[in-house]
Amino acid sequence: MHVIRLDKVEKIIPAMEGAKGIYKQIPLSKKDGVPTFSFRVFTIEPEGHTPFHQHKFEHMNYVINGEGILVGEDREHELKEGDFAFILPGEKHQFKNSSDDQNLLIICAVPREYE
Repeated sequence: MHVIRLDKVEKIIPAMEGAKGIYKQIPLSKKDGVPTFSFRVFTIEPEGHTPFHQHKFEHMNYVINGEGILVGEDREHELKEGDFAFILPGEKHQFKNSSDDQNLLIICAVPREYE
């Protein structure tokens, strides 16, 4: 069993071309012995966003705090605290913070090989 508080997990600026104002934390990872999925937490500052990108693995997301937009190739979805989102392998997507004064915090569960 492993328990950790998010505020005790190191925040890094991910090397993602096209990203603006984002930080990544990995509170549950390979090093903690997770067998299948790792939990990443992204903090997206006001006016911040991930790149519009795709990858070969699925990920499941949960909005911890804030408001944002999940952008896809053919539509956008508004997100707010308590929302879940599922992104298929190969599906282009982008997360944007839509707040002027509040961070958007998202849990992103991915296969542990891609944490």
